[in-house]
Formats: sequence, C-alpha cells, structure tokens
Amino acid sequence: MTQRQAVFPAGRRALYEKYKYSAAIRSGDLLFVSGQVGSREDGTPEPVFERQVELAFENLKAVLEAAGCTLADVVDVTTFHTDPEAQLETFLKVRDNHLGEPPYPNITAVGVNWLAGFDFEIKVIARIPNDG
Repeated sequence: MTQRQAVFPAGRRALYEKYKYSAAIRSGDLLFVSGQVGSREDGTPEPVFERQVELAFENLKAVLEAAGCTLADVVDVTTFHTDPEAQLETFLKVRDNHLGEPPYPNITAVGVNWLAGFDFEIKVIARIPNDG
C-alpha cells in the first residue's frame, strides 16, 4: 500500500501545522495540492484581485517545487471564485502567463460565496516526475 507523504514549501510549515492540513500530499506518483490563495507574507489576503491571483500561482509553484514538480506536471486544476463573472477575464490572463505550452491541464472553475476573506483559490493534482 502506498503511504501518503506530506509536502511543505520552505517557510510555510507553521501555517499548515496551525490549521492541521498539508500543503500537498504525495501518494505514489501523484501530488494532491491543497487550495492555494493569494496571501501576503503575513497571511492576509492581497486586496487587488489580479495580484491575488498572481500570488496564488506563486504559492502553488512553491508547493509544486517542494515536491519536485512544476506547472508542466499539473494534470487537473480546480479554481474557486467569489465573483466568477467579474473575475474570469483577469484569471484567464494570469493563468495564460503561467500554464505554458499545450497540452493544457483540464480546468474546472467553481463559483463560491466564501473563501475565508480571499476572492480566489486554486488547487491542483500533478504527476510527480520520475526524478521528483
């Protein structure tokens, strides 16, 4: 049976211990990344939506890197939006700056009414490279 292994980016373990969840769980050759938000260094939400999405991608990349992955290894993306209609264009612009070349991962966008003070969250599943 495959054991699950917690993955944490540098300098973020205390945040995850406080709330009792892992930044990501490695299981076999898959990495299941918890939802990442656009938080400032002190953990508060970035108020400018475009920058909040950028920070969420930066936080996501840090988690992926801690597991030996990149965005190119992502196979499944779920995004959560507090105002999808107003936010979609900005999200797509930021996403296009990060996702790289085809084939692109599948993406599901979900409208929600609360994200603990944030307006955007992204969670992914990635395949860990053989050397990861």
